[in-house]
Amino acid sequence: MARHMAIYRADKQHGVAWITGGGTGMGYQLALDLARDGWTVAVTSLTENPVEPGAEIETPGLPGKILQYHCDVTHEAGMAAVVEAIERQTGPIVLAVFNAGIYIPVHGQALAIADFRRTYEVNVFGVLNGLAPVVPRMQERGRGHVVINASVSSYLGWPSAAAYGSSKAALNNMAESLRYDFERMNIRIQVVNPGFVDTPLIENINYRMPTLVPVEQAGAQLARAIRSGGYETAFPRRLAWTLKFLRLWPGDLAFAFMKYATRKLRRSPIPGASRTRSARKRPG
Repeated sequence: MARHMAIYRADKQHGVAWITGGGTGMGYQLALDLARDGWTVAVTSLTENPVEPGAEIETPGLPGKILQYHCDVTHEAGMAAVVEAIERQTGPIVLAVFNAGIYIPVHGQALAIADFRRTYEVNVFGVLNGLAPVVPRMQERGRGHVVINASVSSYLGWPSAAAYGSSKAALNNMAESLRYDFERMNIRIQVVNPGFVDTPLIENINYRMPTLVPVEQAGAQLARAIRSGGYETAFPRRLAWTLKFLRLWPGDLAFAFMKYATRKLRRSPIPGASRTRSARKRPG
């Protein structure tokens, strides 16, 4: 009988890690954790780099290093170019973490197609624009490791998250479908579904968020997920398992519960939070 072979798990001895949306927040915390483990990490973000692409970010005392690149995940050609630049300058990408994402609130009273389009351009096509150039390289080398940052909001509909939540649900479904082919190519794929993470992207949310996770803890959770290699990681567990449990309820009952729970949350605004309408991130 043929022996089952484990799917590849990223090893810093084989190449480098690449994180989109890695200039700030959870992506940057993950970069620090990986550099602490000795990885060379290439991070891409929208922030223009005043020096040459691939310039090193100072990380005193860490055995690894973090290199910064500028790239907009919505630009297909730009993403292909940055993958080529990272591999040419630094080494083969053996770990690709697709972390970049945005949250734009959507309300049924004022539906705007542009809000949905922008959300999907960043959250869904931003992942595809990275997968398309990096996966063939992994396939050619016979190994690779892909991580997609989605959200617990993909489990159930949240108020004002029609665009964001559906984009994250699309990522979960897409990853499940790609997993069949990726595993045949010896490419591990993982999905991470975080809850509310304490980053500047949630400053304008005008209600108290349940089980808010410090960004340092979220980055550490993401790093642990990569090391463990399991297909899905969701945190914090209390929120994730509550939402998973609610998915088992009849639809009308689950909706009534969420309607009641989020109504209570909206009555507890965060002190000093701005209420301006802008692109910002919800859970994950």
